[in-house]
Amino acid sequence: MPEMLATRKAYGQALVELGRENPNVVVLDCDLSKSTMTNQFAKEFPERFINMGIAEANMMATAAGLAACGKIAFTSTFAVFATGRAWEQARMSIGYTRMNVKIAATHAGVTVGEDGASHQANEDIALMRVIPNFTVIVPADAVETRQAVHAAARHAGPAYIRLGRADVPVIFDDTYRFEIGSAVVMREGTDISLFACGGMVAEALKAADILAAEGISAEVVNVSTIKPLDVETIVASVRKTGAAVSAEEHTIIGGLGGAISEALAEEYPVPMKRVGIEDCFGESGTSDELLCKYCMTGPNIADAARIVLARKPALSAVEGEAGR
Repeated sequence: MPEMLATRKAYGQALVELGRENPNVVVLDCDLSKSTMTNQFAKEFPERFINMGIAEANMMATAAGLAACGKIAFTSTFAVFATGRAWEQARMSIGYTRMNVKIAATHAGVTVGEDGASHQANEDIALMRVIPNFTVIVPADAVETRQAVHAAARHAGPAYIRLGRADVPVIFDDTYRFEIGSAVVMREGTDISLFACGGMVAEALKAADILAAEGISAEVVNVSTIKPLDVETIVASVRKTGAAVSAEEHTIIGGLGGAISEALAEEYPVPMKRVGIEDCFGESGTSDELLCKYCMTGPNIADAARIVLARKPALSAVEGEAGR
């Protein structure tokens, strides 16, 4: 069994490391530091930690002000509040002004679990990727999270980092190197490309194993940077395989699947299916129950791959007729 660790826990550890390295790093939270794990930073650097109370919009505006004074401001709360209640401030005070603010939002997706629809941010990637100047990162595991937090601190400008509540498998080792804007081929394949982000990367790897047992060679690509999207790696993969599936713990509208669909429609159209929340709200349940209910497990990704693969010959035939 792989080690299991929530990305929010790795975020808390990375903040402490940053605090020791750079005195300009400041952290703001909305009365949720025990859940977002910013309490670790607060304990070691109380003079650089601000509990804003339940005032998300004010937190974003304050962070922009601190950034204008030369600070690297990390703001944290649950993703549904960071991107919902404070979207206008993120857009105008941070994105429009290109302020050096990093919004690291935890408890994203349905794996928030029992808290239900009111706390499940299934639209946050879409909300943040449409804001100009924002970089959007969805780390796959704890190792990638730690490196992504450090990379975001070095990056000049606004960034949104999406983190989860539930433990997820640690899939990378210490040799891994994260780079903003670079997708990573986790497993080579020739028949279909499986693009995933966040906790769905581990599920995509499971799907690849299921498909391999059926003689299907699936390429698995970790697309941890949603914006800027690594179009070159994505297109190179589908040129080889001729088919694609995207997998994300997010609505299929406007997130990873939307970004990849847009890119492929312009660059290299292939049969594709998006795995994720299909235009509905979540409900209360355990994280595992909800992933199953909304069809976001390894077997579900494998099912989507089979559907897409069945379309490949038909599409090829149509293209052949059109070329005559």
